[in-house]
Amino acid sequence: MKRLSIILLIVTLVLALTSCTPTTTPITPLPPGAPGVVEQPVTTIPLSGPLAADNAEISGLAWASTAAGDYLLLLPQYPGRFGDAIFALPKADLLAFLDGHSSEPLVPQPIPFDTAGIPARQIDRFEGYESITVSGNQVYLTIEARPGNQPMAYLVTGQLADDLSQITLDNQYLAEIPTQAGLENMTDEAVLIWQESVLTFHEANGVNVNPQPVAHSFDPLTLQPQTDVSFPNIEYRITDVALPDASGRFWAINYFFPGDTKLKPADDPLVARFGTGPTHAASPVVERLVEFELSDGAITLTDTAPIALQLLPDEEARNWEGLALLDARGFLLATDKYPHTILAFVARP
Repeated sequence: MKRLSIILLIVTLVLALTSCTPTTTPITPLPPGAPGVVEQPVTTIPLSGPLAADNAEISGLAWASTAAGDYLLLLPQYPGRFGDAIFALPKADLLAFLDGHSSEPLVPQPIPFDTAGIPARQIDRFEGYESITVSGNQVYLTIEARPGNQPMAYLVTGQLADDLSQITLDNQYLAEIPTQAGLENMTDEAVLIWQESVLTFHEANGVNVNPQPVAHSFDPLTLQPQTDVSFPNIEYRITDVALPDASGRFWAINYFFPGDTKLKPADDPLVARFGTGPTHAASPVVERLVEFELSDGAITLTDTAPIALQLLPDEEARNWEGLALLDARGFLLATDKYPHTILAFVARP
């Protein structure tokens, strides 16, 4: 009887431990001959004017289409540093530089930003704007804050004037987005529009800190919460996303600075599956783009290999926080303040 009791106790403990073990994204072997990770060079696009300052802290990129053409919006984390402004660059100027027709620094133009008093009156311990996306004239932004000393994100919306003369927030709509990982200074860091939903993405989705991550979903008109969308575990940080294509595929920045020990990164399934590039093999820094897919009410990793960025020497990390597609050419990226303000282009492999 005593022996039977011991066996039952052991079985109970094993079942309990198994149920507490986080699930990880399964590793599917690559088919023979399938391409692995390719490291791409980073082309810096020189900037001039106020947004070129090291304290600009660009935290998001998005495209806006107007009668005068397409413009890249550059969101500073603290628009108040620039007299309450978000900035814009004509797509034509970006293409002219990349095609070698101009070598002069580009000068982002300020767009007056009317916050409708939201940060000052409705958000306790405001810590800046973290992401931006645009649908027609409707603009959506996420805000990071620390009410009650706990990390919290908010979703806000507003209108972009047809002539880019102003962006105005609507203080009737404000959605709270609770943190998932509970880590300081890490909330929902990215936003996109898909069909009839606004989706926001948490920054920390590693298996050791956020075992069951989700993308939060909101009604685009009222910002009322919708059903959460499952999101795969991925190590390191997700700092911005680009708009999805017609099939629901989209790219995200996946970044790691080795000093971010609070992320407790586990073994990386993407490296196990696709390998790594030469500069990444010699450094603990991670700077890469990863492709996801929206399908059947869930978000999954695609079978496309990550695009790794050629790293700087001496383990100097670039804190990429803004991402936008540039047609079929590749990607535009922007840094927060580390190591300094950078706008860059990375071609598709």
